Amino acid sequence: MVIKISVLIANYNNGKYFADCYNSLLSQTYTNWEVIIVDDASTDDSVEVIKNIIKNDDRFKLYHNQENKGCGFTKRECMKYAQGDICAYLDPDDALYSTALETCAFEFAKNTNIVALYSQMMLCDENLTPDKVFASTKQIYNSRYFFNCPTQFAHFFVFKKETYFKTSGINANLKSAVDQDLYLKILEHGGVTFVKEPLYLYRLHSNGISQHSSKQTAKESFAKVIHETMKRRGIRKINNRTVPDHYTNAQEIYQLLNYQTNKVHRFINKLKLTLNL
Repeated sequence: MVIKISVLIANYNNGKYFADCYNSLLSQTYTNWEVIIVDDASTDDSVEVIKNIIKNDDRFKLYHNQENKGCGFTKRECMKYAQGDICAYLDPDDALYSTALETCAFEFAKNTNIVALYSQMMLCDENLTPDKVFASTKQIYNSRYFFNCPTQFAHFFVFKKETYFKTSGINANLKSAVDQDLYLKILEHGGVTFVKEPLYLYRLHSNGISQHSSKQTAKESFAKVIHETMKRRGIRKINNRTVPDHYTNAQEIYQLLNYQTNKVHRFINKLKLTLNL
């Protein structure tokens, strides 16, 4: 079976960057793909720009929210239209390396037991000029105590569509930490492969959703995602500290996370010493 890939793009006011995103898709060495774009009631000329760029290419499908709903809702909408066997989100202000989709298809065909894969990403300036590989993307050790904290992967995350629909799906109410919500739900259903090369070009600019002015809001959302994950996984205590039944504040969740992260690191270091790594 030839694997079909759905590239999912949630757009809000990023029309001016879309040409780079589009050109990176046209350059793919793998050809069995589609692109689903959902515009979240942009207030700039995004829709006109995107329509003009994709023109009559039926591999690209453009949908619209009637009113601004936020990142969680829009990314969840993308999944409603996906027809591929595997899916991946691509931000409209970012881009893919030309071999990205081919690498993903190869890895899923080689290992049919995995439910997801992720890769390193290249940090770029506003002109999408590569600067350096994001250092915090590392091999993860997937378990019920894995919460992606501190950051161990971000982009490029690719997952089986059938696995997504075994979960409750992306939380439509989230404005940020949407990807973290997705990762943690998907990884509860199987293994993941790490591709130790950058497949994703991440543009750093002042309007990005994860940039400076949004960081505190993102931390609060991430803490809420972690709390929901703990409840979903039936984690009641960490080192005899009780996980709260109801979310109260981010600090309480981060204290639990910091202990668990340090515990995992101590275990890994002990394992390395035992194996003389």
